[in-house]
Amino acid sequence: MIERIAQHDRINFLLTNRIPRRLATRFMGWFSRIEHPLLCRASMVVWQRFGGDLNLHEAKKSRFSSLHDCFVRELKEGARPIDSRPEVLVSPCDAIVVASGRVEGTELIQAKGLTYTLDELLVDPALAELHRDGVYVTLRLRSNMYHRFHAPGDCDVDEVIYVAGDTWNVNPIALRRIERLYCKNERAILRTRLRLSREPLTLVPIAAILVASIQLHVLDVRLDVKYGGPNRIPCRASFEKGEELGYFHHGSTIIVLASGDVTICDHIREGGSIRMGQPLLRREPR
Repeated sequence: MIERIAQHDRINFLLTNRIPRRLATRFMGWFSRIEHPLLCRASMVVWQRFGGDLNLHEAKKSRFSSLHDCFVRELKEGARPIDSRPEVLVSPCDAIVVASGRVEGTELIQAKGLTYTLDELLVDPALAELHRDGVYVTLRLRSNMYHRFHAPGDCDVDEVIYVAGDTWNVNPIALRRIERLYCKNERAILRTRLRLSREPLTLVPIAAILVASIQLHVLDVRLDVKYGGPNRIPCRASFEKGEELGYFHHGSTIIVLASGDVTICDHIREGGSIRMGQPLLRREPR
């Protein structure tokens, strides 16, 4: 059994990472937007076969015009209750917890035996310094999950930093094999501050193969492999806890970074699942 699992992992790694990743990503972006009912249904059958159940009973609508339409589906009102306690910061998305803990200086854990640094991830020394010795949680959105992400708390967005990069798969086997993977992939860095305490809270949505496209509501452009605009995008926007920030056009990973009097909730464990709106971090009383 162990040998068969290892062989499956090797095949998965080869199929998703040893192909022209950016070309495959562009093709998927085009294919997923084809509006044809038969093609959409057939694609969704294949998707569920390999990606797992979609739980479409939670979706706001029951019919989809394309595969992409299903990927970015909205949920029914009340499908994700938001923890309203003021000291709680909630998960921005439905996800599997990949890693979490205290930032050791500026070093974070990617997978067992592999690390990366805030400077490499954030490409901004000043922002990296703000999160020195802070806390982090890495959240992986599986392909069958809800792909929109939301504000963990009442916050103000100050800037978006866009980093062009590769589109490695972010599945567990790739994380164990590719050093500093998150720092190589295309990503957006949302610089925010909690409204009351003014403490920094940074979200890093990371793209991956077939999913290198991020839509942020603070911007009027989509961040993807074709984006050619400025890397640093000033913006001023305020969001309430649970309010939608944007969405992946398929799904990937979000790293949440917090500093100050913030701790990780006790129930957060590697490999555990969490839903948007559930407690993720907690602000400790001063």
